[in-house]
Amino acid sequence: MNKKLTRALFAGMVLLASSAAWAETQVKYDKPDEFTDLPFDQTKRDSVLKDLTAHFEKLGQSLPSGQNLQINVTDIDLAGREEPRLRGISDLRIMNGRVDWPRMRLHYVLSQQDGKVISSSDAALSDMSYLSRINRYANDDPLRYEKLMLDDWFASTFGVKVELTR
Repeated sequence: MNKKLTRALFAGMVLLASSAAWAETQVKYDKPDEFTDLPFDQTKRDSVLKDLTAHFEKLGQSLPSGQNLQINVTDIDLAGREEPRLRGISDLRIMNGRVDWPRMRLHYVLSQQDGKVISSSDAALSDMSYLSRINRYANDDPLRYEKLMLDDWFASTFGVKVELTR
């Protein structure tokens, strides 16, 4: 009995010690009311920011343990254009593939757990071929084009393989 208790306590201590080494991702939005293109409806705006935050956090899980990522989003321009004249019960977003590709501006800081900065930069993301690319996200995901753009940026910037996130 004593051996089992010792093993359980040891396993718990290992888990506790390793939890401090997990990667952490923090996302902030700088003046989201001034972003180029978010839904008109405040509830939908909040939902978009919440979904993007969750996606950034999911991507951050692929970073090596002990690294922290801080992201400050300074502008978002979603794929397509919301048509105010076609608004009804739900907003309608029209995508024509011309000048309505998704764009995002952000600043990131990747640091180690002790605060030592590994890399830091401003980034201007865009995907001009968003309608002609194979997209692994479901058609009913309203942010599928933005998520694919973020996946590409994350993989090329941090050199990690990005798995499909849902």
